[in-house]
Amino acid sequence: MHRRRRTALSISVALLAAAPLLTACGNDAHPGAAAVVGGERIEVSALQAEVREVRDAQDASPEAAQLIKNTGQLSQAKLNSMIFDRILDRAAADAGVKISRKEIQGTRQQAAAQSGGEKQFAAMLLQQGALSEGQIDAAIRREVLLTKLAQAIGANTTTPQGQQTVLAELTKTSEKLGIDVNPRYGSWDFKQVQLGAAKTPWITQVTRQTPEQEPTGA
Repeated sequence: MHRRRRTALSISVALLAAAPLLTACGNDAHPGAAAVVGGERIEVSALQAEVREVRDAQDASPEAAQLIKNTGQLSQAKLNSMIFDRILDRAAADAGVKISRKEIQGTRQQAAAQSGGEKQFAAMLLQQGALSEGQIDAAIRREVLLTKLAQAIGANTTTPQGQQTVLAELTKTSEKLGIDVNPRYGSWDFKQVQLGAAKTPWITQVTRQTPEQEPTGA
C-alpha cells in the first residue's frame, strides 16, 4: 500500500471527538427543518440534496456497495457538517477572520497535486470523507477557515491544549447561537460541538501526515 503525501486538507475536523448518542432535544416547532441554527433554518430538502449528491457519486464508483455500506449514517454526518459550518462562520466573523475564493482554490490545487491529480483527489475524498465532487470546495473552506480561526485566537492546533482552546471558542459560539435539531437526526452536543448521532468512523484524517506516516482512522 502506497504512503499518502501530506495534504492541506483534513476531511474531519480534528477537534470533533466521537460523541455518544444523546436524548433528542429537538422539537416539532420548525416543520420541514432538519435543524435551526441562530434562528436560521437548515431545510430537510437541502440536507437530502447533499446526501443525494454523495449517493449518486458512490453509485457511479466501482466500489459502490462498500462505500454505501460504510456510510450508513450519511444524513447525520452531512447535517453535522452543515450545522458546524454555520457555527464556524459565526466564530470566524466574531474574530474578524475572512477567507477568499483564491485561498480555497489554491488549497485545492495543492492538495490535488499532492494526491496525484484532481481525479485521484476526488476519488480519495469520496472514499474517505463521503464528499461528492461538488462538495469538495466547501470542505476545503471549512478546514482553511478553522485554521485561520485558530491562528486568530492564538491556538496551536498541533497540541491538545491548542485544540481545546479552539473547541472552547466553538462551544461558546454554539451556545450563543442555539442549536435546535429535528429529533430524527439526533441532538446537538454543545460541549463537543457535534451532532450526537453523527458517529462517522468512516471519516479519516488526511492532513498533517508526513510521507513517512500511514494515515490513521478518525
